Amino acid sequence: MLDAGNEAEALSALKTFPGGLQIGGGINSANARGWLDSGASHVIVTSWVFREGRVDWDRLGELFKVIGKDKLVLDLSCRKRGEDYFVVTDRWQKFTDLIVNQESLVKFSGYCSEFLVHAVDVEGLCRGIDRELVQKLGGWTPIPLTYAGGANSITDLETVTKLGQGKVDLTIGSALNIFGGSGVKYADAVAFNRWQKVQR
Repeated sequence: MLDAGNEAEALSALKTFPGGLQIGGGINSANARGWLDSGASHVIVTSWVFREGRVDWDRLGELFKVIGKDKLVLDLSCRKRGEDYFVVTDRWQKFTDLIVNQESLVKFSGYCSEFLVHAVDVEGLCRGIDRELVQKLGGWTPIPLTYAGGANSITDLETVTKLGQGKVDLTIGSALNIFGGSGVKYADAVAFNRWQKVQR
C-alpha cells in the first residue's frame, strides 16, 4: 500500500482476487492476520521488524507467532555500501546494520516463506538489473526469493533465471507496458513464465 488512505482499495483488490495477491506497507503483528483473513495470500513486512537500524527479533518472533512462516514474506531491500549490501528501511532512506548475505538469509528463512529484495540503487531506473546482487542471491537463498530493480527487457527474465540458478524470480515494474512502460510487454512476460514451467 502507498501510505494511509488506500485500505479500501487494497481490500477491494483482495476480494476481487482472493488468495492471489500479497500485500505490504504498514503491516505489523496487530493487522497481519486481518489482511490474510481479507484474502491476501501473504503479507510483506520490512520496516516494522527493524528499529533504530537493527533487527527487532522480539517483533519478528511476535509476528511469527501470529501468522506463522508460511504466510510471511520478508522484504530485505538493500543498497550497496562498500562491498556489501545493507538492508534499508523507511522508504529505503535509512541504512540498517544488517548485511544481506548467506548467513542472514539462512537465519531469516526460519521465520518466513519467501524474500523480496529490491536493489534500491537501480530501482525504478529501467537501466538494467544489478547482476552482481542477483548472482549472489541465487547462491545464498535457501527459500524462494523475488528480486526487483532495474528490469527493462524480456532478456532480464532470462538473465535472472540463469544468474539466480533458478531460485530467484523477477518483478518488472516501470518497464512493463501495463504500467505505462515500453520495455516489456505483459503478454511476453506471461509467455516466458509459462515456458519456464514447462521446462521444469
